[in-house]
Amino acid sequence: MIAPDGIKVIVITLLIFVLCIIVTYFFPVLLLKILTGIVAIIFLFNFYFFRDPERNIPKGNDLILSPADGTVVMIEDVDEPYYFKTKVRRVSIFLSVFDVHVNRIPVIGKVEFLKYIKGKFLVAFADKASEENEQSIIGIRHEKGKILFKQIAGIIARRIIYHVVEGDTVDAGDRFGLIRYGSRVDMFFPENVELKVSLKDKVYGGETIIGEFK
Repeated sequence: MIAPDGIKVIVITLLIFVLCIIVTYFFPVLLLKILTGIVAIIFLFNFYFFRDPERNIPKGNDLILSPADGTVVMIEDVDEPYYFKTKVRRVSIFLSVFDVHVNRIPVIGKVEFLKYIKGKFLVAFADKASEENEQSIIGIRHEKGKILFKQIAGIIARRIIYHVVEGDTVDAGDRFGLIRYGSRVDMFFPENVELKVSLKDKVYGGETIIGEFK
């Protein structure tokens, strides 16, 4: 399955690839052959990058799932100024260009906070990326508390896509957006959440349990 948000990019690269083939057929010079090969690689990569596999979503109203595929690169206590406005636990997940980039809702509840910040494009695993990079910030109210998570653009990622608005009722595991080409997702938890992951753990969106409300 291909993510709907990636179809336009795939179609555009396909059309460019077909055009290159036609031009190279009539003008078979080495430079055009190399260009056609490069475009073919880009097309195949986009087809791979925008894949959207089905996931086995764990059952449990108190579970907090990973919003993205990637690797846990940071777990620390930080001050969160937008939604919690106090010190909370942050879990950072780094997505390489080879990870699935479709993002999923981590917990059942209601979207209570939404903010978009047009920022910089530092490398996604840098400490400052969470504050300075382009990002969306989404807060969800669960019956036992609230959580916050961010889609953060990286040095390659230049487009954050999300399909939620304040007031939406959401279910854990629902697809809600995508970040193009390498990025990071930060999650913020209150004290009554028990973490289930450790540094360097590999996680999968909509499938890996990040934490649980106590």
